[in-house]
Amino acid sequence: MNHLRRVCAAVFLGLAAVPAAAQLSATEQQIVAAVKARSEDAIKLLEQSVNINSGTMNHEGVREVGGLFRTEFDRLGFKTRWVDMPPAMQRAGHLVAEREGTQGKRLLLIGHLDTVFEKNSPVQLWNRQGDRVRGQGVSDMKGGDVIIIEALRALQTVGALEHTTISVVLSGDEERAGSPLSIARADMIAAAKRSDVALAFEGTVRDKSGNDTGTVGRRASGGFALEVKGKQGHSAGVFGEDGYGAIYETARILNSFREQLIEPDLTFNPGVILGGTEVTYDDAATRGTAFGKTNVISRTTLVRGDLRYLSVEQRDKAHARMREIVAKNLPGTSAEISFRETYPPMSPTPGNLKVLELYSKASAAAGLGTIAPLPPGLRGAGDVQFAAPYVDSLDGMGARGTGAHSPDEDLDVKSIEQASIRTAIMIYRLTR
Repeated sequence: MNHLRRVCAAVFLGLAAVPAAAQLSATEQQIVAAVKARSEDAIKLLEQSVNINSGTMNHEGVREVGGLFRTEFDRLGFKTRWVDMPPAMQRAGHLVAEREGTQGKRLLLIGHLDTVFEKNSPVQLWNRQGDRVRGQGVSDMKGGDVIIIEALRALQTVGALEHTTISVVLSGDEERAGSPLSIARADMIAAAKRSDVALAFEGTVRDKSGNDTGTVGRRASGGFALEVKGKQGHSAGVFGEDGYGAIYETARILNSFREQLIEPDLTFNPGVILGGTEVTYDDAATRGTAFGKTNVISRTTLVRGDLRYLSVEQRDKAHARMREIVAKNLPGTSAEISFRETYPPMSPTPGNLKVLELYSKASAAAGLGTIAPLPPGLRGAGDVQFAAPYVDSLDGMGARGTGAHSPDEDLDVKSIEQASIRTAIMIYRLTR
């Protein structure tokens, strides 16, 4: 972990030294002009998509947004297909667009069609006030989807899409992934295995200096389940022959986690705890019941918690230490712990940092400033994490906005053009 931080620091210093207005080639200047010529049309396309509610569970709306963007990819010469999910998964499916060539790096571009705002949401769809737009999913992440399309359109305008290999996967359930993930993300993982670089378009985040950043790492999203047993008996016998009971043992375990496991980028949060004589819990409904009496030593305790980490190594180390703690039981008790992983970690590897360096140079060349790495601990889980185990990856290339997932979600209109320019130049350079 310390080595990765040193690498991040070195790359940041290198990026800071990039001239703010490095020279663009003649073709790259044409690419910039092509993006700018469509700036207003790009915002109109964004408005069309935002005015379609596409909450994850509004399958019809997700497919409608997918159809809107599919038309654009068809016009750009991509082969497109809609990937349906099995009915039991209750998800709309994904849009896949592909083109094959023999020139340069093979790229995977990642976005998503769904938002957290379901069909009955009171949040306004589209509301533009000058250079700001508020609306459902405007920055998370329909703005990023439009950036993908506009960057590719600019490349087509100057003839730079010919002979390239580019896959685009826009998932329909990023905000609430379908289960099993082995099916829900099968097409994205397959595309990653066929690619050299993955670029993802969740919104950019500004650092304390007000500069845009790139995401070279995202922590895994997982969890733990703890079950503790004690010897039921009269409360007067606690600490004696009847032992300490399940609740005391649970308290010992959780406090030992806090005392012994805390380190950068590792978090573990016991979000639900139920203890007593009788306990029930429904994982699907995330709801449970507990019954007990103050004069009875607790017999059972259940804990459900969140667990996040930045690398497989950090995960394995945490799992091993947690198991050791769980095994050192107080008298009269026993405990078991299990783990689950929903989104794998995206570690800030040297390969990811190299992709960021190329992106930063493309941005600087266009006069849009350098791009620093965002500290990985500041970002939650995202689809790019399913690609990251197989290919060098970069996220945070999307629109600039605030208030994601809230009624105040908004977008800086200028960021659509700026990010489209950066992306188009980046893709151009990767595919030469």
